[in-house]
Amino acid sequence: MKGKPFGAAMLICATVIWGGAFVAQSVGMRYMGLFTFNAIRFLVGGVAVLAFVSFVAPIRRKNGFSGAWRPSGQHPRLLWKGGIACGIILFAMITLQQAGICYTTVGKAGFITTLYILFVPLLSIFLGRKIPFTVFICMAIAMAGMYLLCINEEFTIDKGDIYVFLSAIVAAMHILLIGHFSPLVDSVKLSCLQFFVCGILSAICASLFEPLDFTAIISGWAPLLYAGLLSSGVAYTFQTVGQREINPVVASLIFSLEAVFSALSGWLILGERLSSKEMLGCVLIFVAIVMAQSPRLFTRFATRSYRR
Repeated sequence: MKGKPFGAAMLICATVIWGGAFVAQSVGMRYMGLFTFNAIRFLVGGVAVLAFVSFVAPIRRKNGFSGAWRPSGQHPRLLWKGGIACGIILFAMITLQQAGICYTTVGKAGFITTLYILFVPLLSIFLGRKIPFTVFICMAIAMAGMYLLCINEEFTIDKGDIYVFLSAIVAAMHILLIGHFSPLVDSVKLSCLQFFVCGILSAICASLFEPLDFTAIISGWAPLLYAGLLSSGVAYTFQTVGQREINPVVASLIFSLEAVFSALSGWLILGERLSSKEMLGCVLIFVAIVMAQSPRLFTRFATRSYRR
């Protein structure tokens, strides 16, 4: 399997893993602080990817195979520049998301996080790309969905929802950065480098703000391994490799499935429930996401409906 089908398959696999990762992140916070969790998670992911690169690289050289993740030319300085930039953005995004999960449900966090799919085309404006007017209509629909999903009976919004919302904006920046650097450098090495940057930054913050409790860390080994090996090591690597073949806007549409899988995981594993008002908010957000990624389809539908 080569080309776009290969890239799409990797992004879908990453989305499924990330949907379950919300549960791992929520459970992991019962044992340790968010910086400690993220530090171990991404350092484990970085070591796992580094081991993979060390094992596969000799085989690739021996067989003269460059691999689907390696571009024709190598840019060492660009690799370091991209890895550090992506790692810093990843650190900001995952810190906000992890903080938000402490105060909101897994299902709500999943749907709010997928708002980055709307922010990707909006941020693309700064890259000189034209954005269809339908995207702004979708933003209005998404905001209505956010109101139903997050605003409670006292007309206040939980701080956890705010943190996750901010993480969605940063996540859009991360998708655009990956889309820029991934085709230019070795994608697996880029993924590995950003993990270590994110892990080191998290470890520094953990040493400053959180106590070190090895007993708690050992007790939370299961969510740590899932988040470290699967969500970080496998899924984020799938993202960097898959986005070499997929346009960032199209990739963000595939990532919208993350909300569905997170809601399912929260329901099946944690027994979380959404009220009818929150469910309607989720539906509006999901509709807005799909419409934003298919502006031509939306325009045709609206035109036909008007003519009828």
